[in-house]
Amino acid sequence: MEWAEEALEMILAFDKDGSITYANAAAREKLEYGDALTGRQIGEIFPATFRSPGAAGLASYSFDRATRQLLAYRQNKTCFPVEARMIALKADKRLENGCSFCYLCMANDILEREHLSREIEQVREEAKQAAKVKSEFVANVTHELRTPVNGILGNVRELPREGLSDSVRRSLDLVERCCGDMNKIINNILDFSKLEAGKFTLEPRRFSFRRMLDYVKANHSSKITEKGIGFFMSVSPKIPEYIIGDELRIVQILNNLLSNALKFTAVGKVTVEVLKTAQVGERMELYFIVSDTGIGIDAADKEKLFQSFSQVDASISRKYGGTGLGLNICKQLVELMGGRIEVESRKNQGSTFSFSIWVGLSEEEQNQENPTAGIRTDAGVRTDSRHSSFGGGEADSIKTYGTPENREQLERMLSKLILCVEMENWEKAELFMETVRQLTEGAPSEVKRWALRLKMAIQKADYEKISDTFEKLKQSLGERSEEGKGTAK
Repeated sequence: MEWAEEALEMILAFDKDGSITYANAAAREKLEYGDALTGRQIGEIFPATFRSPGAAGLASYSFDRATRQLLAYRQNKTCFPVEARMIALKADKRLENGCSFCYLCMANDILEREHLSREIEQVREEAKQAAKVKSEFVANVTHELRTPVNGILGNVRELPREGLSDSVRRSLDLVERCCGDMNKIINNILDFSKLEAGKFTLEPRRFSFRRMLDYVKANHSSKITEKGIGFFMSVSPKIPEYIIGDELRIVQILNNLLSNALKFTAVGKVTVEVLKTAQVGERMELYFIVSDTGIGIDAADKEKLFQSFSQVDASISRKYGGTGLGLNICKQLVELMGGRIEVESRKNQGSTFSFSIWVGLSEEEQNQENPTAGIRTDAGVRTDSRHSSFGGGEADSIKTYGTPENREQLERMLSKLILCVEMENWEKAELFMETVRQLTEGAPSEVKRWALRLKMAIQKADYEKISDTFEKLKQSLGERSEEGKGTAK
């Protein structure tokens, strides 16, 4: 058994009476018997496994080639754990020294591995304890911070403003605004701590989706007015009035994305679009798109956006403020709701954040559509007829994806769309794109995905991306059209 001498694992051969007839170098060294190991009983090495001496002890063991964890005893009666396989041979084998054997034991010393495993478990337990201490510390500190901040805020709000000079009034407004910003930072730190500790839980309940969007818009109306930029909100009519979800956290995500969009946009517009992209039983996927025409970021810096305590560069926090926690919290909240968040951006050309979440539907609202849902702008809620080119007796046929009328209308709208792009008439291009999106409502996911990407490219006025995405959309429409003809045949 020359091959066995080079093996790293211990190899023992023993006969039907349990007498060891061969032990390789690893076994002789680890068991500390040296050459005296040959001739000893296998029960001396594994006394807890072979409790009876000789053939009786072997008969009580199942030689099924399974790997088991056993205790091996050294010559000095100390033991160590091993992973061992015991094999019963079909016929006796004879060694060079003339001795025979009919059983083989192959064992690996796992003492070091078990020691490392215990150390890893100890480190894991220490890390868990440290996380618990940190979480409790952050909770206590944020509570202690919140108390004086709220005290200052309450007293400032109770101060009479009549008869005060403009400078004093501005100072009081500044104190109130600073207290509000401080509370937001405290809330972010507390949320981040809970998310990191895995103790954050969602609280889903039934609420009015459109009323929630009105509330979000109202939160930012003063900033929109102050900066004088355009604000547009579009909601798919397929989204029911009431849904089941964590309203507070959805508002938190939208507020954060809109705050960033307004913060980094000096001129132009900010748009919000909400679509229904899937429904499985009582669950529905909502897709949110928040676009702006602000400073944008380089593609190389996108990975930094969702990291905790991270800004694209130090000048961002100096000029615009922020802790670098908001987007990281948004990412974790979105993932808790079963979705994902992504960003597309180019330097000085604006950014588009998109995220999906899964929400619930009550029984009476399943498969229902809200015909009053429309386009929301600074003026409030309205159904914008400019976005619809469907009319007359052919309306149903035109809106049904794949019909000849639908394909004809799509070709017409796409031709007008690309003409508006060539003329850089972006407002009309967006109107035609909205019509294209409605015409592809019932399309396969691939077509809808390219239509959505084209819409996002048009909102950013990215001519190069529009051209590429437009061709991909045309190609996917052509392929689906050919499939439809083949099926009809």
